[in-house]
Amino acid sequence: MDAVLGTTFDVRPRSDLAMDYRRRGWWRTGSALTDLQRWREQAPDSLAVMAYRADATTARRLTYAELARYVERFAGALLEMGVRPGQTVAVQMPSWWQFNALVLACARVGAVVAPIMMTIRQRELERVLAATEAVVCVTVDQWEGFGHAKALAEIATRLPALRYRVVLGGEHEPGEIDFGAVFEDAAWEERHPTALRDAVEDPDRVFLVLFTSGTTGEPKAVLHSHNTLYAGTSQLVRIEGLSDRDATMTPHSTSHLAGIVMCVFAPLLVGARSVVCDRWDADRVLDLLADSRTSTLFAAPPFLFEMIAAQRRRPREIPALHRVFSGAMKVPRQLVREMAEAFGVQLRAVWGMTETSAGTWTRRDDPPNWAEHSEGRPVEGTEIELRSDRAVTAEHPGRLHVRGPAVCLAMVGRDSGEVKIIADHDNGWYDTGDLAAPDGRGGIRLMGRTVDRIGGAFMIPVIDVESELLDHPGVDEVALVGYRQPDGTELPCAVVVSRSTSPTLDEVREYLRGKGMTDWYWPTRLEVVPELPRNALGKIRKDLVREWLLDSTST
Repeated sequence: MDAVLGTTFDVRPRSDLAMDYRRRGWWRTGSALTDLQRWREQAPDSLAVMAYRADATTARRLTYAELARYVERFAGALLEMGVRPGQTVAVQMPSWWQFNALVLACARVGAVVAPIMMTIRQRELERVLAATEAVVCVTVDQWEGFGHAKALAEIATRLPALRYRVVLGGEHEPGEIDFGAVFEDAAWEERHPTALRDAVEDPDRVFLVLFTSGTTGEPKAVLHSHNTLYAGTSQLVRIEGLSDRDATMTPHSTSHLAGIVMCVFAPLLVGARSVVCDRWDADRVLDLLADSRTSTLFAAPPFLFEMIAAQRRRPREIPALHRVFSGAMKVPRQLVREMAEAFGVQLRAVWGMTETSAGTWTRRDDPPNWAEHSEGRPVEGTEIELRSDRAVTAEHPGRLHVRGPAVCLAMVGRDSGEVKIIADHDNGWYDTGDLAAPDGRGGIRLMGRTVDRIGGAFMIPVIDVESELLDHPGVDEVALVGYRQPDGTELPCAVVVSRSTSPTLDEVREYLRGKGMTDWYWPTRLEVVPELPRNALGKIRKDLVREWLLDSTST
């Protein structure tokens, strides 16, 4: 039987924790609706959203007054459909302006919003919709050759809780609701009490449910409140000095936590502009960064490497850009240097995860190029702890645990329904599964994932080896994974993508020898492949690499 998460959405933080977090200023009594209403009143004509679509020649621009009106209108549409507090609205939509308004509309009616990546297909979509008991699912007709509306229609009869299928774009089949006609064009705000100023806010309730990819096990639902999101977002805004003069952007989907923080909640806190684009193209993104005067960018390393290559092919001026953050995986050393050369920007390394809105990052006052050596330090209120049965060093990293007001309220197995209330386990400490060592400045140096460990009594520092290999002229991408010997020992294999002359194993080992790297870190096997499998965030799917390696070894 499919697990049902809807019954867990009444999870709330312990009252003593909530009071303490509010007293310290890490949580608040309002929400993003408070922010939106403030900017509607104080700066109604200021730009709130600049949305770039591949099928349009210009950006759709929304002022704060317009965004607020659409939020109230969308909220009225949800009320007309009978959506009530605590019920789930699932949204599978590209990074369009409608996503921003719909997320806030769900907040206005007290619904739980469940963003779903565009790469999710009907098998997993059905499981998410069943588990969350979504009463409404908003999707698009087609995207990148896949019929999303058709896929939703095929599974709808097996979803008893799903009452409405709302489709944006295309021709509409029986049983589908036209998003444009019902949400955008109908003045529901005149029929339903959806005024932002009258909102009764409950920032401690479950508001956002995000599903982890499940690359290391069962996919899990991560349950965030307005306040767990605020705890991290407000610290980013405060420490980096964001203001209403800024514009924030990420090429990552707004359905992911990074997109929601960077393109929905952070701009709202200070009245800044949110810049979104629906398709990834490095040249196009560079052009829109210039057009939108984007000042603050977050992107995983693969995106930034493509942007650097595009900038070298056709240099352009992007004078407003002065904050660039990178994470979702280890930041290669050469990326730090190349970003400075291509854009004149000091790259900031970030550690974070879906389970917490506040991770660590390198700061303006760190030494130059500190991102080559560190993922930075945590913000106020976020505690980190490195656990090991021996002294934690780079050679013997500890398991990274995190605790604080930005950590999610709970996690729930998508299929098993197993609930884990974070505050009720290990005194609130959350085991991230990452391995890290101290960086010497109160922060961490990421060394790898527990599941990516290679070795036995002595562990190979996977990320260090990968970073060194990426400096080899014949290595464009690499994944270091373990493979087992008949005697049970585990050795490292370098799976490499090379767009020039592929290196041999002997050449790679000699290269690492020349770098002075410990010899038992060196790969004992090398495989060259056309590409490495990645998830929607650009992370290498090492689980799939290991499966492929096992299959190739057995045959």
